[in-house]
Amino acid sequence: MFDRTENNNTKTNYILSIMRKIFKVALWVLIVLLIFAGGIALYVKDQLGSIDSLEERNVKYGGLNYYSTETGEFISPEKLPHYPERTTGGDPGFSRFFKTSPYAPETPFPKKMLTKNEFSKTPADFATYWFGHSTVILELDGKRILFDPVFKNAGPLPIITRRYDISPLKREELPKIDLVIITHDHYDHLETATIKYLADKGIEFLVPLGVGARLEGWGVPKKNITELGWEQEMIFDSITITALPGIHYSGRSNSDRNQTLWASYAIKGKEKNIFNSGDTGYGKHLKGIGEKYGPFDLAFVEIDGWNNGWPLTHLFPDQVIQLCKDMNTKLLFPTHWGTFDLALHPWNESIQMVADRAAENDIEMVTPILGEKVIPGVTPTSNWWITLSGK
Repeated sequence: MFDRTENNNTKTNYILSIMRKIFKVALWVLIVLLIFAGGIALYVKDQLGSIDSLEERNVKYGGLNYYSTETGEFISPEKLPHYPERTTGGDPGFSRFFKTSPYAPETPFPKKMLTKNEFSKTPADFATYWFGHSTVILELDGKRILFDPVFKNAGPLPIITRRYDISPLKREELPKIDLVIITHDHYDHLETATIKYLADKGIEFLVPLGVGARLEGWGVPKKNITELGWEQEMIFDSITITALPGIHYSGRSNSDRNQTLWASYAIKGKEKNIFNSGDTGYGKHLKGIGEKYGPFDLAFVEIDGWNNGWPLTHLFPDQVIQLCKDMNTKLLFPTHWGTFDLALHPWNESIQMVADRAAENDIEMVTPILGEKVIPGVTPTSNWWITLSGK
């Protein structure tokens, strides 16, 4: 009897020992998971960036006719679809941004890989580089202007909205930049890591209203940030830059939609007049811009991201051509394509549709390969995407 009781106690102690070990392991796993989750939360919070409070926005922007003090949001020039028949379509859901795109090319893009040593010490009077999507360097009047710098993915986590192909330039290999221009704060136009990298280099930043708070939170000195509302301008040496309206929206989370402004830009140098559409749907504001600020020697125009389900978000191919007519531009430089799957297009669908329509309307396109330096209107470019195998 004594032996049986002792044996039972031994078994009980053994079981308790095992349970204590399991508890310790579970506790450590829980601690690690909490630390990991906390790290992700802090990382995502940093990616989101800061914005002004409702009270601050109402004080700053309350007098603007494109800002509502009731909702604390900026307002698009047109709220109804420009083409009402294009209201059908699908929203595939956010989960697809975590997946490898079925619309990506099967082979790498042709590209010229660059380092900072391959840029001239003095920027040209007129030249451009395209690094994918909306990331462009414009050299104008001896100044180097960088638009919407994004060199990795287009989301708050590295696994979200990955590029089809690597950038031809690493952010660490950027040449000396004089001015960074941001069109709006969506992830495919404003990359936290790149802003942090550029923050302490004495570069000037030009952004739409409200976006400056995000840059300050990432380390850009306030004195280096100029915020513009629509129809406001910045004089940068010999260059006059005017922020102009667009039909779009802003925000980096579900809770800050339209709490910062978005913009297109007219960039007028000594001899060249440039337009950058940013992201916009088509509307009557474009013809007004063309009449007041055109004609343009070159227009950077977004061509991809259109979908029947959201007709005001981006330009449809025929609207790209109409914009060029409205702007009275000599040259069309397509941007916002060939880098991210944003609207269920085969990667080369938009560029081919725009190219076909441009040819029908005698509009000359500038379509360099990634990383190629071109003088628009002088350097010949080709429809390189036609010979690239893809889905």
